[in-house]
Amino acid sequence: MTSIKDIAREAGVSISTVSYALNGSSKVTEETTARILKIASELNYVPHAAARSLKRKQSNIIGIYLTDFSGNFYGELLQGVKEFLHQSHYDLIVCSGLHSHRMIPERILDGAIILDETFSDEQLIAYADQGHKLVVLDRELNQANINQVLLDNKAGATLAMDFLLKHGHRKFYVITGPKGSYDVKQRLHAVKQAVERNPQLEYIELEGDFEKQSGEAAAKQIIDEYNQPVAVFCLNDEMAIGLYNYVKDYSSLIIGQHIHIIGFDNIELAQYVQPRLATIDYSMRKWGALASEQLLKIIAGKPVDHERIYVSLVEGESVTNRPALSL
Repeated sequence: MTSIKDIAREAGVSISTVSYALNGSSKVTEETTARILKIASELNYVPHAAARSLKRKQSNIIGIYLTDFSGNFYGELLQGVKEFLHQSHYDLIVCSGLHSHRMIPERILDGAIILDETFSDEQLIAYADQGHKLVVLDRELNQANINQVLLDNKAGATLAMDFLLKHGHRKFYVITGPKGSYDVKQRLHAVKQAVERNPQLEYIELEGDFEKQSGEAAAKQIIDEYNQPVAVFCLNDEMAIGLYNYVKDYSSLIIGQHIHIIGFDNIELAQYVQPRLATIDYSMRKWGALASEQLLKIIAGKPVDHERIYVSLVEGESVTNRPALSL
């Protein structure tokens, strides 16, 4: 690989002169700069991005860290991030896995958006203490170089439970999600508060992982235990779709009559299942864009406040008034 030393040797100038010329400095005459650039092109010189970033203290690259890429959720979130960063002349790297964590302390990135439970709180605070700029979407941390852009999970789960209660449901299943997920913990907290306020409820918690397969597994148990109409709050829509599929394929029970389902996320597919899935809606694209905006403000040294993504209820025929016991 061609280095600056090779160009300097070929051009008969110092290494510093080559460096100035490659960076467009006025310290080198136009004639000398043109000659050096021509030699660099002939030698197929490629600048070392990491070294150049360290020198300039800026890479114009933002990283987003995700635990997982599967499902409908991440596409819209990433699109929101990408669109905002592109308008601001930043590029995006999508990262996953422990080895990619080192890109932050190595300063390959100007900043990072975190939606990844493989980072500990202590690790992120240590990075921030070293001057790294971060936006977290999945935890609450108080540090000057860390901004929070959090989904209003508690409000969403409260809307879902109130909707089911309004329709007269008294037996509830809740299909959870990944144990380390901040969103899951917040949603479950709101669910349990609703149960505490309504001690007459029968509440059953089923383990899920935000994938369709766990919705299908939960459906099997719900069908096996069925003896009266039940309400099911799936903590995301992917699991709700899995529940739909299994109930329709392997039982005579009818969604919206025997099993009443509400989800969370309002993914595109939720609009097309029949009966229409009741769910909690928010803009994933806006979430990504706002996280990007906040991060660039921190990088620029501007003051920022923590932000929250608000949610709303989408009513659907998957939840109706609790009918009399029937099969």
